[in-house]
Amino acid sequence: MLTMKQFAEISPCEYADGLPRSQFLDYQIASLWPEPPRIAGPAFTVKCEPGDHLMLHAAIYQAQPGDVIVVQADDSFAVAGGNVCAIAQNRGIAGFIIDGVIRDLAEVRALKFPVFARGVIPKPGGKNCYTPLNQPIDCAGVTVHPGDIIVADEEGIAVIPKAQQDEVYNIAKARTDKDADTSLEQWQENHQAIVNKCLAKLK
Repeated sequence: MLTMKQFAEISPCEYADGLPRSQFLDYQIASLWPEPPRIAGPAFTVKCEPGDHLMLHAAIYQAQPGDVIVVQADDSFAVAGGNVCAIAQNRGIAGFIIDGVIRDLAEVRALKFPVFARGVIPKPGGKNCYTPLNQPIDCAGVTVHPGDIIVADEEGIAVIPKAQQDEVYNIAKARTDKDADTSLEQWQENHQAIVNKCLAKLK
């Protein structure tokens, strides 16, 4: 059985060989501090209603260590701050992927807690709306199901469907191993041949 450590050893760029574009989050969801560690873990999904953050605050106590909390929200109000991130980190949560915004960025950066989001805003949301946790959500253009494997770093965020995790991992691992065994000179030779073939077809 594959481990999350194995998934985290491979860049999202290599998972592109086994996944369609529709399984990669919009590029505007990015790390809020520089050079974050790559994270990988099963998705614990959260939907926050517009202007509200209650369900993310509930999720930090219900998600399991190693989970990546993935959030559908809006970008008008912050759904989390420094204390929420600190609690999540202390509970072993791998990180947050938020289609929305947070606050207290300096505190989050000091914690080195991985948060990928659209940005920051000082004003927090309310605690007035209930939605069930761990339901399919739309996060930055991708339908994320509970248990899908999330792999995120500064290159982007891949969502690997749970039912396809072995197949996608094996494709990405093969690409990683091939690249590691290929010198730049060999890569250039192959690349130039491919480019010339494409050009010849189009002339």
